[in-house]
Amino acid sequence: MDPLWAMLADLWWLAPATVGAGAVGWGAVSMARGSGRARHLEVEASLHDVRIAAGNLSRARAAVLAARAAVARADADRLARRATSADVAAARHALQQAERDVRAAGADLRARRANVRAARAAVPPRRAGIEALPLSRLIARHDAVLSRWLAYETDAAKAIDYPSMSDPHDPLTAEFLRAQSTAQWLRPSGPDAKMQAADFAAYRDAVYRAEHAFAVAERAAQRGRGDAPEAPASADHWGDLARDVMDTTSRAIARSAEAVARAAEAGWKNRRRPPGE
Repeated sequence: MDPLWAMLADLWWLAPATVGAGAVGWGAVSMARGSGRARHLEVEASLHDVRIAAGNLSRARAAVLAARAAVARADADRLARRATSADVAAARHALQQAERDVRAAGADLRARRANVRAARAAVPPRRAGIEALPLSRLIARHDAVLSRWLAYETDAAKAIDYPSMSDPHDPLTAEFLRAQSTAQWLRPSGPDAKMQAADFAAYRDAVYRAEHAFAVAERAAQRGRGDAPEAPASADHWGDLARDVMDTTSRAIARSAEAVARAAEAGWKNRRRPPGE
C-alpha cells in the first residue's frame, strides 16, 4: 500500500477525536487532576534528558583522554620510527574532533538543564483540567501538525497548488511521513494514559521532529510556487538549533565510543609481551 494512504487509514480517528475532545469521562479527568505525576511528567522527562546528557558528556570526556593518550603514543612511536608524521597528524586530528564533541555534549547538557527550568515553570496548577496536562498539550501539538498536513490532502485547491505536499516520493514530504510514522507509533492511547518519563521524552522528540520536517517541506513547497513565507521567528530558530545540538551530540557520543574502543585496541596491541610470546 502507498505509504500516504496507509497513513490516512491510520488517521481515521483524528476528526472525531478533535470534535469530541471535550467528551472525556469525569473519571479520567478526576484521575488526571489528582495525579501529581501527570502534572510533572514533562519535568520528569526533562530530568531524564539531563541524566542521559550528563552520561554522554562523561563518555565524551573519556574519549578526549583516550585521544590524548593516542597522541602521546603516536609521538613516541614516531621518535622510535614505528610511526610516521601522518600517523601523528591523524591522532591529533582525532583529538581535536574529540574536544569538539566534548563542547557539543556540554552545550547539550546546558540546554537540557534549561529545559528542566522551563518545564517546572510550565507545571499546571492542581485544579487544572486534563487539557492543561503535559501529555494533553503534546497530543494537541501532534494533532495540530497532522491537521495541517491533512489540509493538503483534503483541499483540492491546495493539492493542485502544492502537489509536493501530497507526494510521498518527494524527499522532504517523505522525511515528514517517516517522522510522523515514528510519532504515531509512540503516541499514547489518550491524554489520560500513564507514561514513563522516557516514553514521554521519546514521543515528545518524535512530535518535534515531525513538526520540524513538516515546516521544512511546507516552506519548500511554498517557495516552489513563489509564495514562501518570511523567515521563521527566532523561537523556531532556537528550536532548530537545539535539535541540531542534540543531533551533533548523538554523533559525538558515537564517535567517542569508537575512540575509546580504538584506544583499548591500540593499548592491547602495544602491550609489553613476555619473552618468547
